[in-house]
Amino acid sequence: MTSCPECESQLDIDVEEVEEGDVVACGECGTEYEIVGVEPLELSKVEEGIDEDDDDFKNEDEEEE
Repeated sequence: MTSCPECESQLDIDVEEVEEGDVVACGECGTEYEIVGVEPLELSKVEEGIDEDDDDFKNEDEEEE
């Protein structure tokens, strides 16, 4: 079983029911992780404040220069 890197509690993730790109949250601390690999299970912390709209905003700025 995988543990949460933030609070070290056990994450109840069934690798047979998840796939890459899914987001799971720790039941203890609420930290969200994106599944980036299934075999072996690899998690990447979902960063708060990053939004897809931010990329669009950066592209608009680059066009103005």
